[in-house]
Amino acid sequence: MDGLILINKKQGCTSHDVIVEIRKILHIRKIGHFGTLDPLATGLMLVAVGKATRLFPYFSKADKLYNGQIRLGISTDTYDSMGKPISREKKELPEKSKILEAIKEFEGAIDQIPPPYSAKKYRGKPLYTLARKEKEFELRPSQVFIHFFKLRKYHPPLLDFEVKCSSGTYIRSLAQDLGQILGCGAHLSTLTRIEVGSFKLSNALSLEEIKKFSGNGRTEHFLIPLEFLLPQFPKIILKETCVPLVKNGNMVSNGDIVRAIHQDSSKNSSISQEQETIFRLFSLDGKLIALAKKIPDKNILHPFLVIS
Repeated sequence: MDGLILINKKQGCTSHDVIVEIRKILHIRKIGHFGTLDPLATGLMLVAVGKATRLFPYFSKADKLYNGQIRLGISTDTYDSMGKPISREKKELPEKSKILEAIKEFEGAIDQIPPPYSAKKYRGKPLYTLARKEKEFELRPSQVFIHFFKLRKYHPPLLDFEVKCSSGTYIRSLAQDLGQILGCGAHLSTLTRIEVGSFKLSNALSLEEIKKFSGNGRTEHFLIPLEFLLPQFPKIILKETCVPLVKNGNMVSNGDIVRAIHQDSSKNSSISQEQETIFRLFSLDGKLIALAKKIPDKNILHPFLVIS
């Protein structure tokens, strides 16, 4: 079994808990996720099964869309509602106009320091293990990109928001930093991941639903096959004699191609006409064989990731 599962994670469980449960349901060991969700957070998780785990680089960097709620007036050590207060509660809270002005400072490329209680590694160890042991360590900022940070509703001390951001962005840090700018302190109260790249929460299933479909042998209701993944890369259908060669890492020339299919149209094409640098290589029976890159200034493809 190989492919992608869209999971609607419930609050309270970790991303690792989800993986453990999927392994139990499917009786498959080779399972991983393409992006952690905190225990507090709910929403969309991309879970890879079997050979789909090898596609991690093409999903882990996808932009993400969230909505949630920030609680103004008090900061916590974890930057969310699961942590301990580290400041006295402030009753005097900013006006809506000041909040709108402040969140504009977060849009675009920004440097962000991750929460001390997070899975980010410091010298090979997750930060949360060091924080729990009260070890001292220096957090370095990472550059992330915020496409937009919108205030949806303000009902003091709570503000509802929506944010679209690059991979690696910590929404908890956004809440913490917003509280610092406003001068009143803040922490993340709730969070739901709505989108990861082109995948949407509306198409995700709960673990209970996955278990039910799997028990009935209806995997087609939750598993997206390898062949439907990465549609942004052109599809190259190979001659039957070329497939075993590709599996051994051999180059692909125009003479090895039956057809090239683009995302927006279907047409016969040679490698030299392609503008993209990555291609999906398929067998005649529709199986994804490999990903390949075009060799600059040459009409050949080099398989760099053999799937099948």
